[in-house]
Amino acid sequence: MNNENIVKELNAYLRGEYMAIHSYEYYIQNISNPTVRKTLQKIQQGHKQHALKTAERIQNLGGKPVEDNGFKLSIMEGMMKIKGIPNSTEEILKDAIRGQEMGINKTEEIVKGDLDRESLQIVNANLNEDRMHIDELNSMMFE
Repeated sequence: MNNENIVKELNAYLRGEYMAIHSYEYYIQNISNPTVRKTLQKIQQGHKQHALKTAERIQNLGGKPVEDNGFKLSIMEGMMKIKGIPNSTEEILKDAIRGQEMGINKTEEIVKGDLDRESLQIVNANLNEDRMHIDELNSMMFE
């Protein structure tokens, strides 16, 4: 397996983590419920940790980690701003769940068979945390 290809795949994944961090920032700024805000902050911190671990792995492979989410994802973020941030707690939670699910699906697609064992372990651990985040967000929908 070629380190250059692994770095490319990890950087694609890292861009998604940056998008998640930015998305959660929007949610946090627009939520009035303090309990939900605290949960969203915790999830955002998880994504920041994922980004740090991934960037470190890229460096250890001799690559240069991307520093933002890239042009394509920036366009998507811009569209999100134009579309408007969901207003209610329920809308924010639904949007966060949808974003987590899309992120998991995209990550599984990005890394399918293209990573070395250590990189795959890092990404899979992050994906497991993301799945737990979905469960946590879903449970808040009914509080």
